[in-house]
Amino acid sequence: MTSSPATPPSYADTPTVLVKIFGRDRPGITAGLFETLAAFAVEVVDIEQLVTRGRITLCALVTAPGAGPGAAAAHTTAGEGELRATVHGWAESMGLQAEIISGTGDNQPRGTGRSHVTVLGQPLTAGSTATIAASITATGGNIDRIFRLAKYPVTAVEFDVSGAETPMLRTALALEAAKHGVDIAVVASGLQRRAQRLVVMDVDSTLIQDEVIELFAAHAQCEDEVAEVTARAMRGELDFAQSLHARVALLKGLDVSVVDKVRKDVRLTPGARTLVRTLKRLGYQVGVVSGGFTQITDALRDELGLDFAAANTLEVVDGKLTGRVTGDIVDREGKARLLRRFASEAGVPLAQTVAIGDGANDLGMLNAAGLGVAFNAKPVVREAAHTAVNVPFLDTVLYLLGVTREEVEAADCDGEDDED
Repeated sequence: MTSSPATPPSYADTPTVLVKIFGRDRPGITAGLFETLAAFAVEVVDIEQLVTRGRITLCALVTAPGAGPGAAAAHTTAGEGELRATVHGWAESMGLQAEIISGTGDNQPRGTGRSHVTVLGQPLTAGSTATIAASITATGGNIDRIFRLAKYPVTAVEFDVSGAETPMLRTALALEAAKHGVDIAVVASGLQRRAQRLVVMDVDSTLIQDEVIELFAAHAQCEDEVAEVTARAMRGELDFAQSLHARVALLKGLDVSVVDKVRKDVRLTPGARTLVRTLKRLGYQVGVVSGGFTQITDALRDELGLDFAAANTLEVVDGKLTGRVTGDIVDREGKARLLRRFASEAGVPLAQTVAIGDGANDLGMLNAAGLGVAFNAKPVVREAAHTAVNVPFLDTVLYLLGVTREEVEAADCDGEDDED
């Protein structure tokens, strides 16, 4: 036997009363208000409460006395005037202010096209906030809710927006982000935001602060030669595979013991450990893809507990680097291909993947992922990615997923803390 879904009560034509309470917050205010309202046998239609710097704003939308769908069984003869007087009296006794507004029905339905707009600022100014809000309005969107995700190391605020399609909103706000020096991410609202995800990161200048080939070059005393090849690649004279082969050739003859030295030289990006640890606690799977070398990425995989890792492999013969790499080259197309492979192995739809990177070599996977994040990236990458983060803290990506700083810190208190 199957049961049919319950039919929600309709308050469309029902007289309702909006009760708004303001004042200094203290324990017992919410309970006290609803104990006061309970005497009038009203039905709760909606509640919203906010506390900012010790000041509470509590809103309760209730049916007028005797007006709710279940009023016939309530056996109350009290009217709205008595409710008003009683609530005002209770508020005064608590040192609070009350505003009571009569009306009809529930809140207006939210518009179609719902998005989460996350804004990161260091600092977040009133001027940039005004511009963002005006841009949302100009696209036909309505701001339904605003709340703070974090106050450090950046200010992160999320706007819940309805009435505007996500792609159009993303395009409009990307222009404002560039003008005002803030980072703005726009993602579609829905259950998928809470579903299990796969997060895949680039390594050099993303998960770590360094370029691994440069660390090897320092031990081989060929930094200038490697830098020249890199410059040629940036000028478009060499593609990635050509530049990789040319730079690795300069490492020929290095003793394999230098790998351990480079591993010790590697510096994680601030917030990297927090990001990975929090994602793992949320049940996400995390991987890295790199145009660097497995000799480094495998160590990072083990250290951070990553689920996936792929990179190029330096060939070693008789304890020496040969100046060659083995296997398929992990280039721009290779990174996108590996993202898809990791998603398949993880059982996560591609739309539920997040890719993070900084260079043109990452554009394939940034565009293939459900959410592509350009992290302190070159202008061409920022323009092509879904969103950009331009602060030096990798864990700010958590805010784009709707995770608050308080939730991160609470998880750390429950588990083992590791310093970044």
